[in-house]
Amino acid sequence: MLFASFMDLLDVTIVTVAAPQISADLQASPAQIQWMLAAYTLALGSGLITGGRVGDDYGRRRVFLVSLSCFALASVLCALAPNAEILICMRALQGLAGGFMVPQVFGIIRSSFEPAAMAKAFGAYGAVQGLASVAGPLIGGALIDADLWDLGWRAIFWINIPVAAIALILGVRFLPESHAPTRSRLDVPGAVMAAAAVFLILLPLVQGKDWGWPMWGWLLLIAGVILLAGFLAYERAVVRRGGQPILDPALLLVRPFMAGLAASVLFFGGLASFFLVLSIYLQAGTGRSAWETGLVILPYAIGSMLTSGAGVALAAKAGRALLVTGSLTLTVSQALLWWLVRDGATPGYWALAGVMFIGGLGLGLAAPILVNVVLAAVPGRAAGAAGGVLSTVNQLGGAAGVAVLGTIFFTALTAETTTTAGSSAQTFGHALAQVMPWQAAAYLAAAVMMLALPKTAAAHQH
Repeated sequence: MLFASFMDLLDVTIVTVAAPQISADLQASPAQIQWMLAAYTLALGSGLITGGRVGDDYGRRRVFLVSLSCFALASVLCALAPNAEILICMRALQGLAGGFMVPQVFGIIRSSFEPAAMAKAFGAYGAVQGLASVAGPLIGGALIDADLWDLGWRAIFWINIPVAAIALILGVRFLPESHAPTRSRLDVPGAVMAAAAVFLILLPLVQGKDWGWPMWGWLLLIAGVILLAGFLAYERAVVRRGGQPILDPALLLVRPFMAGLAASVLFFGGLASFFLVLSIYLQAGTGRSAWETGLVILPYAIGSMLTSGAGVALAAKAGRALLVTGSLTLTVSQALLWWLVRDGATPGYWALAGVMFIGGLGLGLAAPILVNVVLAAVPGRAAGAAGGVLSTVNQLGGAAGVAVLGTIFFTALTAETTTTAGSSAQTFGHALAQVMPWQAAAYLAAAVMMLALPKTAAAHQH
């Protein structure tokens, strides 16, 4: 389980460091670079609820092993991609496989351990998440700089194969099979409508700049919003018929839960886009190598690991306060980064490392406990469904953040390139400075939303 979880999270963080090399090698446009990240998180988020339901019905061990194999196959296809379009498609396939794989991790842990041991198992899972966040930028930077066998950026996908092979061997040998007590009918139309609505909304946001913001792009956006409203109406009809919806509309009537969803979108939207624009700035703007970029990001992960343990320990007493403090700390880190790059200067390592460390401290306080604090707002009987919705929204928030804030960065970069004759550091620094206020505003708005959440985390394990 932990090998697979490590690989899944690694593929989110490792690609951000490789983005400039992928762009140069495949002649990818800014929108295509955004899609290489957004396609993975969007597909992952689209598959989480459905994947959990399929595992409950058809066997978590079986679904885990099949989806893990598909993830490895998609990684091979990513490594072999001859152009940006195919790489984006394979990243989406990778994310969809991850969306079916990740829910089985939680389901198998819950069904295989007694409560005391389960807490230790989830603790180990959290530790592996922290390790992957540290290892992703460093492994990615090291692999690209080493250029083993002339693979370049493709090595970041090949590394999944030995990890997946180990996980498959261990899974076949040791994993127990488990099912839900009763089988429910899968809400396939609801899942398709939700995925299509989100795609129609994100597509014009990511591609709008390349398209020149045509009228039909805005019509796609409007169609996505209309389809989202139709999805909610359909889900209400499913409930009236006594079925099991993908999203229970009753959850949307719980105000603290809705505030938590909004906070999650803002929080994870800011986080996902940040590392993309930062990596491009550090490599294309300041001339740092992929390995040096990983070293700049490293203090962020170290800060997160330092505060995450305290955050989890104190969540039962002061969950909301920790969330607000963490979000405000992230706001401060974004403001400090804006101060460093606002005039186009090239900050030194320690100045950047200090800002990264402060941001990591805020992330460690908020991210590990956000789900449990939000779920404390819903009745215990609805916690499972609400957890699936929240996990999905977290991924969709990440995709939306890459779409919106990435577009702001690339639009500012184009404007700087055409109107000024400064150095690369100045051009990219000014573009990054355009994004930082929006990043800070997202975290600040998330902190305000978090004030509506329960004061403490949920007592039950999710």
